[in-house]
Amino acid sequence: MSSSTIKAVDFFSAESPLSQPIADATHQIPSINFVVARLTLEDDTVGEGYLLAFHFNPEAIKGALADVQMIALGREVADTRGFDEVCDKEFEYFGAVGLLRWARGLVNIAMWDAKGKQAGKSVRALIGSVVDSVPVYGSGGWLSYSNDELRAEVTGYVKRGFTAVKLKVGAREGIARDMERIALVREAVGPDVRIMIDANQGLDYAGALALAEKAKAFGIHWFEEPLVHTDFDGYAKLKSKAGIDLAMGEREFDLVPLRELAQRKAIDLWQPDILRLGGVEGWLDSAKLAREHGLPVLPHYYKEYDAPLCCTIPDAYGVESFDWVDGIIDRPLRIENGRAYPSNEPGWGFSFNLAALRAIEC
Repeated sequence: MSSSTIKAVDFFSAESPLSQPIADATHQIPSINFVVARLTLEDDTVGEGYLLAFHFNPEAIKGALADVQMIALGREVADTRGFDEVCDKEFEYFGAVGLLRWARGLVNIAMWDAKGKQAGKSVRALIGSVVDSVPVYGSGGWLSYSNDELRAEVTGYVKRGFTAVKLKVGAREGIARDMERIALVREAVGPDVRIMIDANQGLDYAGALALAEKAKAFGIHWFEEPLVHTDFDGYAKLKSKAGIDLAMGEREFDLVPLRELAQRKAIDLWQPDILRLGGVEGWLDSAKLAREHGLPVLPHYYKEYDAPLCCTIPDAYGVESFDWVDGIIDRPLRIENGRAYPSNEPGWGFSFNLAALRAIEC
């Protein structure tokens, strides 16, 4: 047993200080909640990782965490790729993708944090950083917002120096309401700020095409998840007709969908989710394949991890920004003039405030 052996893995729940009910085209979300992993090495180095859990499947999450915990204990923290492979082998019978891969990704991220801290280097320095900052956009625009709330959010981003914002589409009231909200945002942010729209898989082909055609007049930069993520042919057809860039990828647990979409020339931007892809190696493998197919990388949600990782690839398109964890960590990601600047501190460069964490019994 060495100083870098994992001797303990503990899990906690946390709630965002900005927690409130929100909604997109497919889900009503009552609160903004996370699961945090804290693993401890034999030399008492602590590594952390977090996943965005919302309110979904709390008991299933506990079971997945317990299974991953058993595999992590006693392993060398540097062997993240080996940890991933053992997890996938053990989980194959019931399926290595899905919630078990989320749990694997959570511990993988904490392992990277710990080995960075033990080495006295940031994660991006361990991998090899090629730039020190990446573009960032302000995300949100929930369908549950009133017009005033939507306007306040996007103008708030602009006042903070953001040069791009995203809003949800797929309103229950139909395309007229979506267009009203798009027009509101364009009027609020002015002509020079980029606007993106996200349907969260909430539209059919006809609805997505109709919305894309109308939205083009407002200079929409790209259209995210217009269709169900498994409809590869639908994405190819929509891309050929819509005249607007399409982005997707956040729902994927492996590289098969990326290969299928790339072969069909069905998307313009690839959006890897580090938790669903199982951690840092899965994210990097995904980014490599995307770039081989000429698809820029635009990750989903986890700016605290995505900004450092995007700094290790030469042409990352940008990262998504929510403020949800900022109030419960010690060093929020620095964002200035539309760019995110990852910390040079060891590991991921931030830690959770212990007072914000509640133990989960697996």
